[in-house]
Amino acid sequence: MLKEEKEGGITMQPPRLQPGDEIRVIAPSMSMALVKGEQKALAQERLERFGFRVTFGRYVDEHDLVFSTSVEKRLEDLHEAFSDPKVKAIFTAVGGYNTNQLLAHIDYELIKKNPKILLGCGDITALQLAIYQKTGLITYSGPHFSMFGLRAFDDYTMQGMIAALTNDAPFELEPSDTWSDEPWHIEEEDRSYYTNKGPLIVTEGSAKGRLIAGNLSTINLLQGTEFMPSLKNAILFIEDDSETHLMKFDRDLQSLLHLPDAAELQALLIGRFQKESDITEAALISVLKNKPELAHIPVMANVNIGHTDPAATLPTGGAAEVTAVNGETEIMIASQV
Repeated sequence: MLKEEKEGGITMQPPRLQPGDEIRVIAPSMSMALVKGEQKALAQERLERFGFRVTFGRYVDEHDLVFSTSVEKRLEDLHEAFSDPKVKAIFTAVGGYNTNQLLAHIDYELIKKNPKILLGCGDITALQLAIYQKTGLITYSGPHFSMFGLRAFDDYTMQGMIAALTNDAPFELEPSDTWSDEPWHIEEEDRSYYTNKGPLIVTEGSAKGRLIAGNLSTINLLQGTEFMPSLKNAILFIEDDSETHLMKFDRDLQSLLHLPDAAELQALLIGRFQKESDITEAALISVLKNKPELAHIPVMANVNIGHTDPAATLPTGGAAEVTAVNGETEIMIASQV
């Protein structure tokens, strides 16, 4: 486990994932009951094919009227996963809406004493950023467990997870060849794939900084709380799902840019929007170019993060170096700071 100074404290890199290690699947947001049994079995089989052992939290399949379960049961699974010495990584089942219910009740000292990999995305951003802010533990924005169970699973997602979680070497976040917009938690017989043209450069430039990644609307839930990490010197990766639209994205991003520390933001990278959002490249560029706060930093869109498939894995609290010059892009990621 590596420790480095971060803004306001120490950054901890969790031990690397190795063959034979146990991965615990938990549901801090919505229940894994949303996922079909065949998809769950295939996800487990794929991870075990890479030499990992997969186990499940006691309450991972329980659900109530909002397809979640009680704060107490979700906390129990979270705390048990961090306290169990056999568990080396924690993957979330799916996202949802209510992870932030847990934040004030988490035993952060337990997590600090038992640093482990935490992987997920979307609503899980609230948990990941809170843990990073309160403990310094690097957390990983990337695929949910259920995404490994897609029949048309893209090897890009698996290789990205392996690169981020199993070794210390920096890696390049390269664009996938294609992308899909089908719901990743619901298996489709026929999935439509589109050619990936790579990142869209909005503003050219180069930057280095501390990587902060997550779902934009979820990040904004943390503003003004003790769970919000600083954006000072950050390379910020954001994405949003099909519930957003151009005006909502504009408003949500502006709110984030009003944070005092955002004045020292080093770069902004935006995940690909789902087609249902109806956000065109021209409209997105217009919105982003209308923000003076972004005029002096590199800005890119259509990055492989978020609610489209495939998805990269990014270490919040790690390091990033980005270049967008003369129409060419490069995004280098390191879990070490």
